[in-house]
Amino acid sequence: MTPDELAARLRRGDPTTILDVRNRDEFEEWHVDGASVTATQIPAIRFTQAEVLGTVSDLAERFTDSSGPVVAVCAEGRSSDHVAKLLSDAGVDAENLETGMEGWARVYRASTIDHPDATVIQYDRPSSGCLGYMVVSGTEAVVVDPLRAFADRYVADAREHGAEIVAAVDTHVHADHVSGVRAVAEKTGATVAVPVGATDRGLSFDARLLEDGDTIAVGDTELHALHSPGHTSEMTAYRLGDLLFVGDGLFVESVARPDLEDGDEGAPAAARRLHETLVERYATLDGDTRIAPGHYGDPTVANDDGVYVATLATLRQRLDAFSMDTEEFVEFVLSDMPPRPSNYERIIDVNLGKASLDADEAFDVELGPNNCAATKTSA
Repeated sequence: MTPDELAARLRRGDPTTILDVRNRDEFEEWHVDGASVTATQIPAIRFTQAEVLGTVSDLAERFTDSSGPVVAVCAEGRSSDHVAKLLSDAGVDAENLETGMEGWARVYRASTIDHPDATVIQYDRPSSGCLGYMVVSGTEAVVVDPLRAFADRYVADAREHGAEIVAAVDTHVHADHVSGVRAVAEKTGATVAVPVGATDRGLSFDARLLEDGDTIAVGDTELHALHSPGHTSEMTAYRLGDLLFVGDGLFVESVARPDLEDGDEGAPAAARRLHETLVERYATLDGDTRIAPGHYGDPTVANDDGVYVATLATLRQRLDAFSMDTEEFVEFVLSDMPPRPSNYERIIDVNLGKASLDADEAFDVELGPNNCAATKTSA
């Protein structure tokens, strides 16, 4: 099974059993997951030993009642291929994930968000839940929160739509992936645009600095900047008509975590800013405003049209955070945060331009779950 085929299965919600044959610590740090996934871990050495002892059938019995096929997974698809063959010979409907977790990290899907004023593409990296966007109007395009690993993809997709990228925009200084704004600009001559507050965090490259209320022109329309602090001090959303690209400030199943800029010490103040953004700054927005987030979590299921978007009215009803008072909200978001993203401090330095990585290093350093939400469940 190719990584793209697996991604299509999970997007449809097809039941799938993932057998991860890497070591336990690797599995616990990062593995294929999703609403329709049953994931388990048995190291490849167990199957090698069973093959020698003639007891593979004993391991195979664990999968007789599996939902859907058993997909064996390892780092690069080699040891898992052998495991899949052993299980198949034992009568299990088993397949190998070609190229393993490395190939899984390279899957990047595109879906169209319906919009009256532009063509809007939502990009989805299922291995990490990262979401990015491209807005095309006429012969111009803007990318929002692009990933460096897929810079060529944005350029090619824009040209397929008869457009050239004129601006590459970040909502904030990302902590979970290497930003692609500069890579896209190098390939296209596009303007790099970031929130003005990034300078206070040590921005070390030239960029257009966006303040609250600034606009970014794209063809016959424009994006409007809305300063939305909380997840980070400079977090800025961008509005395109009724669609709001909110970065990591708000998700369709949770709210942002507030500790990735100033750590535990600064998290309470950041949480208060986030609460103000949600209940005061966003209060000026109509309930029909569609929220287009920067990430989604494992339990989240895409809409019927394949995109991760929800109206603000829906989120106000779905998430208890909108009805909490300030101190209750602060206590909540600080009480149940997942581990911080892997290598997040190094990634922040790269995204500020204070450090550099080659392409392979940049790809490796961002592998793993995003962990940018305060919790993995609605709150």
